[in-house]
This record gives sequence, C-alpha cells and structure tokens, in this order.
Amino acid sequence: MQVLYQRDANPATALEDVERFLAGRLRSASLVAFARLLVKGVIREEADIDRRLEARAAHWRVARMAATDRAILRIALFELLHTDVPGPVAVDEAITLAKRYGSDASGAFVAGLLGSVLAERTAADSAGAVPTPRT
Repeated sequence: MQVLYQRDANPATALEDVERFLAGRLRSASLVAFARLLVKGVIREEADIDRRLEARAAHWRVARMAATDRAILRIALFELLHTDVPGPVAVDEAITLAKRYGSDASGAFVAGLLGSVLAERTAADSAGAVPTPRT
C-alpha cells in the first residue's frame, strides 16, 4: 500500500526505489515477491481497476477518493480479480488497512465497495459462470 500511495503522490518514482523499499521493509524474499506482484499488477491493470471502482462507487470518482483508500482499493480489487487470494481474505485485509490508515469512514467505504465486488463474484461463481482468469 505504501508503494502505491507513494507512486500516486509521485508518479516518477523509480523502480529501483520501489525495489529498495520493498527489500528493506519486508526482508523475506517471498513477501517481497508477492508485494512486487501486487504493485506491478495494480500498475498494469490500473485503468480497468479504476473503471470497476467508479462503476461501484456512487458519486465518487477514483481521483476524488482519499489516496490511502484508493491504494487499498486498487490492491484488493487486483487480488480479487487476478490472484488466488481468497476473496474474503482480500476484503478483510483491505478493511483492516483502511481502518488503520484511513479516515473514520474509510473502513465502511472500503467494505461497501469491495463487498459488492465479492458478492457479484460469488453469485457468478454459484451460477456456473466462467471464473475470471487469474494472473
């Protein structure tokens, strides 16, 4: 979340700085690799993620969302759409981050948006729809 927040504030952040931050902050090679996957995935899928967020956020453009909420939502939506992280785990982690780093209303805001995405995904899976490809 911190890397995406920094990138949002300073889009010119060098990849070397991102790598150095991840390695220094996380220390475990597997955590660094997972964080790298999330960061690169969110950046690659940002336009689609933002479009999906705006479709669910009544009267909120992504650009108007708090930067912390935006970073958290982007990560969680990427996890829901493109990883094998269980949906409820991704949503719960996002809510926890929003409560810790966001405003008093962030937890409920994140829960509402991601809850609707998770409910749609669960309904589609139950109906036998073809699952969204994971990368």
